[in-house]
Amino acid sequence: MENQNVYLKPVTLKNILRFAVPTIAMTVFMSFYTMVDGLFVSNLIGTNALSAINLTAPVIQLVTAISTMLATGGSAVIMKKMGEGKREEAKEDFTSLILVNVLVGAVMCMIGYLTMNHIFAGMNLSADVEGYCLEYLSRYLLFTVPILLMNNFTLYMIASEKATLSFICSVTGGILNMVLDYVFIVGFNMGISGAAIATGLGYSVTAVVGLVVFCKKKNLLHFTKPVFRFKVLAKAATNGCSEMATALVTGIITMMFNWTMLRYVGEDGVAAVTIIMYVLMFASSLYTGYSYGVAPMLSFYHGEKNHEKLKRLVGISMQVIAFISIITVAGSFLLTKPLVSVFARQDNPVYNLAVTGNRICTIALFFIGFNIFASGMFTALSNGIVSAILAFSRSFVFMLITMIVLPLVLGVNGIWLATPAAELMALALSIFMFLKYRKKYGY
Repeated sequence: MENQNVYLKPVTLKNILRFAVPTIAMTVFMSFYTMVDGLFVSNLIGTNALSAINLTAPVIQLVTAISTMLATGGSAVIMKKMGEGKREEAKEDFTSLILVNVLVGAVMCMIGYLTMNHIFAGMNLSADVEGYCLEYLSRYLLFTVPILLMNNFTLYMIASEKATLSFICSVTGGILNMVLDYVFIVGFNMGISGAAIATGLGYSVTAVVGLVVFCKKKNLLHFTKPVFRFKVLAKAATNGCSEMATALVTGIITMMFNWTMLRYVGEDGVAAVTIIMYVLMFASSLYTGYSYGVAPMLSFYHGEKNHEKLKRLVGISMQVIAFISIITVAGSFLLTKPLVSVFARQDNPVYNLAVTGNRICTIALFFIGFNIFASGMFTALSNGIVSAILAFSRSFVFMLITMIVLPLVLGVNGIWLATPAAELMALALSIFMFLKYRKKYGY
């Protein structure tokens, strides 16, 4: 088929980047307009509102965790079937998984509304910050289903060789988000609720376009009569459990960061954490985008049992990740002060906290890319267990250890050093797993 030509081409850097660059650009842009969200909130409302966005992040990550699991795990299962020539069965599974996501989104939205008051009441926040948290989250939850569809359609567009369209949707959604941020916050005086609505509408662009695109039968993947196969759902859940674990434990670790900062510094510390998370997220989006971009190729070659192409793809990918690591570390060090000053003025206590923290946390960028790729690679190879071990160890076990131990020894600097230390430990585990399974998969 013409739609599958990209999988039949030689594995060269040029062909890989042609497949992955739109995805990289998409994830970078998505992280960029998340930063712009914070930029508008911090400058137009205040750093207390910025702290509130970070405090609501764990709840949002919990809401989207299951969708992330089904999207990444389902994509691997479906593209493996495509590689095996089971195209009709793959389309049936694709349709049923999308319907499951809609149901999950509706349920998680209701749970979010029922529990959010209790969540923030126990944090001993100031009345101002707690009010911002409730206002932001209550508006954001309205868009739960569109956001979950966006998570899915982003990956399925990539798998269907429509990465450029996915990128266009992200850019359009991002621009819409930025424009509406200003219109709602300044023009309509809606405050932080305006920022939440702008974000939801921006994310909804990909959801709407995806519904239109996958209704067309000429596409490699398209909606058809769903056939619910429990084994497929279980396999998708198993494959994507590492990504769900990452989303869940990221939320838990974010809460730990917030609680630790509240204890050592106060709400200014939470604002500083938010700024640094934006910077790390922006840099990490390069690795995430590349991993998402090559995942369908990894799954296809694995299903095809083409070990030569698989080995070459993994080898080139390691070189690309190493190059990106060097660039992001250098950029983050050199641009620390300009980046922080965008969110907080130099006379604001948040500024010095964030500058120091970012310089220490930047060390983690040497290791993050390899860890993200390793976990994504095993998901694409349909080994969700190994991927989950890598993701859970990296995002929770190692972070938990370093977050408990280092602040006790080094104080606030120990909080910042926790991320690089955890990523270094995760790198050692990633290398071990990579070598252990090398013969089995032939990469």
